[in-house]
Amino acid sequence: MNNKTYVPSAKDIERKWYVVDAKDVVLGRLATEVATILRGKHKPTFTPNMDCGDYVIIINAEKVALTGKKLTDKIYYKHSGYSGGLKTRTVKEMLEKQPQKVVEFAVKGMLPKNKLGNKMYKKLFVYCGEEHPHQAQKPEVYHLKG
Repeated sequence: MNNKTYVPSAKDIERKWYVVDAKDVVLGRLATEVATILRGKHKPTFTPNMDCGDYVIIINAEKVALTGKKLTDKIYYKHSGYSGGLKTRTVKEMLEKQPQKVVEFAVKGMLPKNKLGNKMYKKLFVYCGEEHPHQAQKPEVYHLKG
């Protein structure tokens, strides 16, 4: 008698919506847990070659915590493609101008670097403040571990 390995198909995957509050949570710890949910690794039906993750809404992105001297020492780089087109920004500047980008970059860096990772990234929604426009999806509150 052979035991068969269960592989879920795309129609078998049930997706939930989660709300994560980023207030006073360390950025790296937040990003790892959110990336795990987006990939679907928290489910028993996880398959590495499929997008079986859930949707995640992150609120209060501007109140995320950073340890050490990252506010002044961590730098984000962007290049226009032209010579001399390198632009730099510290985390402090990013949190003042585009706080949601800090969280998005952290989570995206922990997802696979391929088409599947891009598909997973599209299920992430980051907002400043308490409000989000996804009440119709009836998201559950997700409490971060630790």
